[in-house]
Amino acid sequence: MGAKLTRRTALAMAATAPAVTAGSAVQAQTSPKKTFVMVHGAYHGGWCWQRVSAILEKQGHKVYAPSLTGNGDRVHLLSKDLTLDTQIMDIVNLVKYEDLKDICLVVHSFGGWPASGALEHIADRVGSLVWLDAFKPKSSEKPVDYISEFSRKALEEAMARGEAGRKPTPANTYSQDEKSYAWIDSKLTPQPNNIVFQPLTLTGKLETVKKKTYIRAPKYPQAAFDKALAECRANASWQTFVNENTGHDVMIDQPEWLADLILKVS
Repeated sequence: MGAKLTRRTALAMAATAPAVTAGSAVQAQTSPKKTFVMVHGAYHGGWCWQRVSAILEKQGHKVYAPSLTGNGDRVHLLSKDLTLDTQIMDIVNLVKYEDLKDICLVVHSFGGWPASGALEHIADRVGSLVWLDAFKPKSSEKPVDYISEFSRKALEEAMARGEAGRKPTPANTYSQDEKSYAWIDSKLTPQPNNIVFQPLTLTGKLETVKKKTYIRAPKYPQAAFDKALAECRANASWQTFVNENTGHDVMIDQPEWLADLILKVS
């Protein structure tokens, strides 16, 4: 009798318990508070992470989304003397001076170049990384070898005019969210020219990070991203995801999806 009563009681409790929603399940799985450092791509700035940052911060996580020197709210520092080393140190110094540890480094597009360089200095402070439709360079390579055709043309024209940066293409190059186009266009800034000519010196620190994820948004054509995805798929230490329903700016087009994913893989 006692055993039957206990079972009935358990069943009754289960029937009357509140349903566990997907959101609450994610919260339960990600209850430890995490620290994210998000690195933007070309022509962008820290502003592009606003939607994802808001979701993560609402759940109690800490998010740093700096604009690299010469980009975004730091466009006033754009100059012909700017090097890739400067943007590398933007990331390194943020992590060191804020005393950040066990961070999740989220990197978009061109940000793969300075972030790869930064990992040579801060890999021991990175617990996980997410490469979001981003370049995954090897040692001695330089950005100019991989930039998109439209960006290469803009680079040549800007340098011929003696300008320090090249103008961005319209928002629809990066995003499928038409309602956000005016906002995106108002924030895009010239991309520093000189940084694309500096080769990286890498010793493989990126691969020492335990948790590594690569996300591809194939509606944005870039052979280097396809190659990076294939390399990561062939490496058991990487997780890979493909999102066919977004533009290149996944953080703008699908912030909820992205926030949920990076919480799960970090």
